[in-house]
Parts: sequence; C-alpha cells; structure tokens
Amino acid sequence: MPDGPLAVAVTGHQDLGAAASWVADALLAAVRLRQPIRGLSSLARGADQLFADAVVRTGGSLCVVVPCEDYEATFSSTEARAEYDRLLAAAQSQTTLSFPEPSEDAFWAAGQRLVDEADVVVAVWDGQPAGGLGGTADVVRYALDEDRPVLRLDPIARTVSWLTHPSHP
Repeated sequence: MPDGPLAVAVTGHQDLGAAASWVADALLAAVRLRQPIRGLSSLARGADQLFADAVVRTGGSLCVVVPCEDYEATFSSTEARAEYDRLLAAAQSQTTLSFPEPSEDAFWAAGQRLVDEADVVVAVWDGQPAGGLGGTADVVRYALDEDRPVLRLDPIARTVSWLTHPSHP
C-alpha cells in the first residue's frame, strides 16, 4: 500500500433505482475501510455522486476529473445538477479534459484518467457489457488490464467482491 492517502477511483451505473440506498451504504463502508482517502470521480449522477459524497462525509479529499466542457448539460434533473455543483465546490482539485462537449470519447478518456491516478478502483457494476464506449464495463476492464485492484459492488445481487484479471488467477 502507498504512503499517504489511498487514491480510490469510482466507476459505476447512473441509474441505480431501488439499489441506491444499498449502494450509498456500501460505498460509505468501503471509504471508511482506509483513511485518509483521496477519492477520484467524474461526478456523474448515481454511483459517482454517491461515492463522492461518501468521500466528503468522511473527511477525505475529493479530486474531480470533468470529462469535457459543458459537462453540466449531461444532467437532466435539477437534483443531479445541484448535487454535481455541491460536490464540485467541495472538491480539493478539478481537472477538465480538453473535449469541447459531452461524448463517449470524453467519458472514456475520463474513465482512463481516473484509473491511471488510482491505487484501487471501486466499481458499482451489475456485470453487464457497457452501454457505450467508456461505460462501467470498459473502465473495469481497463483497470484490470492496468493491474488495479477492483472492488465490485453489485447493485443487483447486493454483493461485494474483489475482481482479478482473467490472466492473473
């Protein structure tokens, strides 16, 4: 384990439905496992915002990777946008990638950047393929390819497990 804060990135589903409360509790428990923590997130609605909230609530430092200019346009609800604004204001650092507008390429680049800066990745993932480039499954695969430990929170089965790369038994 590294000296200083553990860098933990998040990737996960935006639509959590009835599992949102379980995911929030599981993320809070995961963040509390090791302090201090440096939480890395893009602050998308759903898992990203729940993770960022857990980091802030436990006194960790929040570092945000904004995928593109005009990222705010991706928030369709006023609640998700307000939470984005609140968490962004609480962040200790913010990096905006050089994409002019939201796109799958921007989201994929942000996911890779989060993994590249992380010691560990927390994935709120149902195990299904990504819905588009840069989705949760893509980020999980990239993290495993880069030999990052991945803590999977399955919002369907409501289980927690560590994932390993298929070539590393």
